[in-house]
Amino acid sequence: MENKQTFAESMAELEEIVRKLELGDVPLEEAIDLYKKGMELSHYCHQKLSNAENQLISIVNDQGEKQPFEPLKGED
Repeated sequence: MENKQTFAESMAELEEIVRKLELGDVPLEEAIDLYKKGMELSHYCHQKLSNAENQLISIVNDQGEKQPFEPLKGED
């Protein structure tokens, strides 16, 4: 799925889909389409979060080299 939406827009759409499905007032065919769209959005958002996490778990040291981020390192 090629998604031109921002993460926030995708999450808002996903929340709306979940709200509609929870209400149960949609015909079966529409519910199936909403479910499929929701799964696509969920996958897209998960990928965005994973990419962000991967960027945040490494830091650049004084020599400009990437190294793993160890938040507890140096704490007593």
